[in-house]
Amino acid sequence: MPLSLFAQENPRSFDLQGHRGARGLMPENTIPAMLKAIDLGVTTLEMDVVITADRQVLVSHESWMNADICLDSSGKEMSSSRGKQLNIYELRYADILTFDCGSKKNNRFPEQEKLPVHKPLLDDLIQVCERYTRERNLPPVRYNIEIKSSPAGDRKDHPLPDEFADLVLGVLQKRGIPERATIQSFDMRPLQYLRQLNAPVKLAFLTETEQDIDAVIKYLGFIPDIYSPYYKFVDETLVAHCRRLNMLLIPWTVNEPEQLQKMIGLGVDGLITDYPDRAKAVLSGSAEN
Repeated sequence: MPLSLFAQENPRSFDLQGHRGARGLMPENTIPAMLKAIDLGVTTLEMDVVITADRQVLVSHESWMNADICLDSSGKEMSSSRGKQLNIYELRYADILTFDCGSKKNNRFPEQEKLPVHKPLLDDLIQVCERYTRERNLPPVRYNIEIKSSPAGDRKDHPLPDEFADLVLGVLQKRGIPERATIQSFDMRPLQYLRQLNAPVKLAFLTETEQDIDAVIKYLGFIPDIYSPYYKFVDETLVAHCRRLNMLLIPWTVNEPEQLQKMIGLGVDGLITDYPDRAKAVLSGSAEN
């Protein structure tokens, strides 16, 4: 299947995003995963953030210490129930540093390299990635940061969405990169707040269900820069609708070669993948056809 006309006309505009860095190859949401993704040529590093007890922005998918990927502070395996009791919003960053979230084998990702590594602060991750690209004369990378919030988690697993968004935006402004950042969320509230602030970041709405886009936009109150659905809901009609709205379409999480080929052929503006190496191979092969 040929590469989409959109990507053919401007290959650099195709936004290849490394999901949690390069989760298929390195421990997720860690600095080594981000550096691996950069080496593989992604344009954007995708990641999740939560908030610690001392109001640090931590790169983590869960707001607890996930026993599937983390060892406890003594280096031993822990039960799922024990991990969920370790609420990151109630832990200081110094305590979180004692957990190894890279050495445990992840059966879902057999190619994943294991190494002792901790959950990083967003600020530290950005500093390392900026230095890495600069020292290697690589193009500046973009950052797609998911705010992991929900009404059920307010004041329990995370601060209220306004404070959450302010903390994330503060890191981006401190590092001088808001123009290279996207903030995404399944939760409309932080997106609406950032829109009201006229924050200098792109905003992406995430969805894991099939939605009426016009109804989403009406409820959201504005057209987001990016619409990011689960890839199985992407078809020609959705692509055309997003084009009419001048809204980028970037599906997640696209991993298998046939899935990658289909999304690229449909003309999506980018995609989020655990395997940037596979996506690059498909993109290169499509461009040659």
